[in-house]
Amino acid sequence: MTIQPVRLFGDPILRSRADTVTEFGAELAQLVADLTETMHDDGGVGMAAPQIGVGLRVFVYDTGDAAGHVVNPQWSAIGTDEQVGPEGCLSIPGVRYDVRRALRVRVTGVDSAGAPLAFEAEDLLARCVQHETDHLDGVLFVSRLEPEDRKDAMRTIRESDWFRAGVTVRESSGVGGGH
Repeated sequence: MTIQPVRLFGDPILRSRADTVTEFGAELAQLVADLTETMHDDGGVGMAAPQIGVGLRVFVYDTGDAAGHVVNPQWSAIGTDEQVGPEGCLSIPGVRYDVRRALRVRVTGVDSAGAPLAFEAEDLLARCVQHETDHLDGVLFVSRLEPEDRKDAMRTIRESDWFRAGVTVRESSGVGGGH
């Protein structure tokens, strides 16, 4: 396992749709291990492959109550109940806002060996699944903010030292901050 540099807002890979995984083996298992170690080092509860510069449909999660990974994930809402709660992102340090998400979701995909998996998630895990799947679709959580919050978030990003310095990749820092 290796802690990988984290891609930051402004890196084009974060706005690109990730490719479907078609090859399973040692390289994919290593990607899952690297994602997990990088996520833990940064104090996150989820991390998608594009956040470490890999354009594949893979994410990992560890909410404290549940941990794992999903390859080629798909999700659908269970019912119409929603949750509104704080989200941050390891790729957008220092930015945290309330985001509206489905309260409960059904998740399908495969594991790193290609075996099918399916589970239901609610609350934080459901939020994490939606946030990380957004990453795989090239969508950042700031795009899901209410207009005033989005404007404020973009101002915070533009004023951040890392953004003003043009930094789009940083070494994992253990500072935490989101999904």
